[in-house]
Amino acid sequence: MKLDSQIIQNIRADFPILEEKIYGKPLIYFDNGATTQKPLCVLEKIEYAYKHLNANIHRGVHYLSQKATEAHEEARSTIAGFLGATKREEIIFTRGTTEAINLIAFSFGEAFCQEGDEIIVSVMEHHSNIVPWQMLCERKKMQLRVVPMHENGELQIDAFRRLLNEKTKLVSVTHVSNVLGTVNPVDEMIRISHEMNVPVLIDGAQAVPHIPVNVQEMDADFYVFSGHKIYGPTGIGVLYGKEKWLNALPPYQGGGEMIEKVSFEKTTYNVLPFKFEAGTPDYIGSTALAEALRYISEIGLDNIAAYEHDLTAYATEQLSAIEGIRFIGTAAEKSAVISFLVGNIHPYDIGMLLDKLGIAVRTGHHCAQPLMDSLDIPGTVRASFSFYNTKEEIDVFVAALKRVVGMLS
Repeated sequence: MKLDSQIIQNIRADFPILEEKIYGKPLIYFDNGATTQKPLCVLEKIEYAYKHLNANIHRGVHYLSQKATEAHEEARSTIAGFLGATKREEIIFTRGTTEAINLIAFSFGEAFCQEGDEIIVSVMEHHSNIVPWQMLCERKKMQLRVVPMHENGELQIDAFRRLLNEKTKLVSVTHVSNVLGTVNPVDEMIRISHEMNVPVLIDGAQAVPHIPVNVQEMDADFYVFSGHKIYGPTGIGVLYGKEKWLNALPPYQGGGEMIEKVSFEKTTYNVLPFKFEAGTPDYIGSTALAEALRYISEIGLDNIAAYEHDLTAYATEQLSAIEGIRFIGTAAEKSAVISFLVGNIHPYDIGMLLDKLGIAVRTGHHCAQPLMDSLDIPGTVRASFSFYNTKEEIDVFVAALKRVVGMLS
């Protein structure tokens, strides 16, 4: 199904915030890489759950508790299907991508890492896929190895091969760069790593809203993403892990839910997935996230990918006409992200003035300071698109950017 202009207008009607006025001008929201807006069905799901199904789950014998439990576990099954997981027990609910990576960094580190071992990440990682591994390396006296990239923003796969060795315990790499938009060849990187019996974690926060993901076909050992970046609520995220790995890892947190039996002498732990879900889970957020996944599945991720590809190509072409513009990240395979600088103008100044014209973009280092250091730049202006954006909005954006550049030059 091609997402034509009428379908897009119908989709836009599902997102009430797009009707907002910013400084008297219609909102143009190009900050989807940071967080996406929420469709009415997700908002209504949250409201319905609090009005009709609000009760703590799993241990209650009363009606509301059982209905809330059913909704929460149905959400887990929906997410497993969305990712192509083998079993629903391989889906762990977290607060987001950051907590999911921290969970693996701690639990995997405790179980399998020792002094002198190595973890591999890439130069384009978000801080949430750098700092937890640095903390592990400091704790265990290990080394963090970094995959470099080419000038166009593509990872150097030959260099990645050379980094892998008998000391490598795990590879953790982003599926799609939040700065460059680069879609990394994660299938190939997983295959290469598995030849050395090295497990791989994929940060899918910037991938799942834009492209179809199947963890079985990919053969990822771990895959993580955040709900708020895929049209769901904040504070909910997902860790997929192969059952064999999750069973082998110790719990990340202790408390209620993750236990089988507690005594002052000894505690035994619950089965998957509950072993990694200490405390009262966000059962409202899980059901709303599942609703968001159903929403985009009905539109079709292949359709979304094709539309956003056209939108990004159009925006790139139109922006190219601006004198002095420099695109940061020109990989052959990109997602719906354009990062750029214009002349010597600081990105913050561009973002501030665009905001006064009703246009929301992100400026700064985008939680990727090591990447910015490698590029020797202070940051970028980043426009990140969704299927509810339009070419007409891009035209307004480009005209506004020309005006801003003229003012700041």
